[in-house]
Amino acid sequence: MEIERIIKSEIHDQIKQDTNKIIIVFGARQVGKTTLINSITNELALKTIWINADRINYQDVLSSRDLNKILSLVDGYELLVIDEAQRIPDIGINLKIIHDEIKTLKVIVTGSSSFDLAQKVTEPLTGRKKVFKLFPLSLKEISEHIGRFNANDKIEELLVYGSYPEVYNLNNLKDKLDALIEIGYSYLYKDIIEIVNIKFTSKISDLLKLLSFQLGSEVSINELSKNLGISRDSVEKYLEVLEKAFIIFRISGFSRNLRKEVSKMDKFYFYDSGIRNLVINNFNPVNLRNDLGQLWENFIISERMKKLSYENDYSSSYFWRTYTGAELDYLEEKNNILSGYEIKYGKKKFKAPKTWQDTYPNSTYTLINKDNYTDFVC
Repeated sequence: MEIERIIKSEIHDQIKQDTNKIIIVFGARQVGKTTLINSITNELALKTIWINADRINYQDVLSSRDLNKILSLVDGYELLVIDEAQRIPDIGINLKIIHDEIKTLKVIVTGSSSFDLAQKVTEPLTGRKKVFKLFPLSLKEISEHIGRFNANDKIEELLVYGSYPEVYNLNNLKDKLDALIEIGYSYLYKDIIEIVNIKFTSKISDLLKLLSFQLGSEVSINELSKNLGISRDSVEKYLEVLEKAFIIFRISGFSRNLRKEVSKMDKFYFYDSGIRNLVINNFNPVNLRNDLGQLWENFIISERMKKLSYENDYSSSYFWRTYTGAELDYLEEKNNILSGYEIKYGKKKFKAPKTWQDTYPNSTYTLINKDNYTDFVC
């Protein structure tokens, strides 16, 4: 049985509305974009034309800026779906033509790189688009499918192999690993190289390894530059590409007192723990790992990021640390209210640092562990 994606109903309702805003769905390869859109179109029962953006004949029409050519392609259809639309030159201006000139046509486009597609559509489609992001399966989606109790039993497996739909749906651990390898090397790395002209492709792999071993720690761009033997600007460029390809995300240090609080370095996390473990080639079970704390922190924060995104919650996310060593793993700011969190797998008790309480007396602080994490991420 197919797992219902959280954003499905919102996209479905958006298409059914009278507005003809173009729906854009961003997400890494293999997170289920095509499956999601296919499910929606089947329910809507609109006459639909699916476009594979890799096909040259479609690229010629949809990059032509020629309304007559475009009309000859979509005439008689109610819904146009363009998969991996970033591959079509000038897709943004052509989508603008479709939006402005063919009022009755609904349009959905998908892209595996927000870096590439977003650049092409941001200006032409100002006020004409609705953007959604799709991630690997969230714990909330899994819980709604099999129940929270059963989902909790899968946590150790999720920490090791992640939650890409294809990987999750396999039962045999060897099959999971084979699928994860295919996703990581045949899709994600391939997409990264295609997104931008990267001079030293091996450096991307080396960079990911360095980030993998620094989960939960502040990352120095200068140190990365030194270890990789490339310029600081190149490191920043590669990090941006990895973020736009939905492999990693960064969290910055929070500070309202620059003399005491660390704010110049970021922490980097992986959207999927399976990809992180693939990078370092470590698929040992949880009870045999020395990085369980890092894996748990990555899992909780990445699941929180999915939750905030899917709920359109615009809280700002940070970590907090002082130069004297006081720290909180994660905090959110919303409506000038600060909520601090310590994330530990087995810890039972937690007392917020005195510096945090003294500096932000009106804030809250909570321990997130394996006993209470579900409410935080689901």
